[in-house]
Amino acid sequence: MPKQFWINLPVKDINKSKEFYSKVGFSVNEQHGKRDQAQLIIGDNNAAVMLFPESTFENFTRHVIVDTKQATEVLLSVDADSREEVDEMAKNAVEAGGTIYGEPSEIQGWMYGCGFTDLDGHRWNVLYMDMSKMPKE
Repeated sequence: MPKQFWINLPVKDINKSKEFYSKVGFSVNEQHGKRDQAQLIIGDNNAAVMLFPESTFENFTRHVIVDTKQATEVLLSVDADSREEVDEMAKNAVEAGGTIYGEPSEIQGWMYGCGFTDLDGHRWNVLYMDMSKMPKE
């Protein structure tokens, strides 16, 4: 069985992406980063997101990178501890140069979330779930 899981993302500019994600609230693992890559650490389980220049990423995948202005390959989701944390992450994403594609709002009466795109158009979903209000089947 695999012991670790990480996500690889193509980016246009490693340094700008590191700055963006730091402002959003993710940790950048400086010990892992090289000039041509960076590692983000997200959440209590230390999920790893590797950032690579687009050319390096295309070499790995042997496939063309999706045009994020035209299509979405994946939706990256993270949880929040509160509605306020969702709002804060949305605000930070915009201040760091990202774009909101889904304004913070309530969903189904027990969730609260928003969606933003990073500098390269990758879509992120931030979600707070109030499990005490979750419908019981």
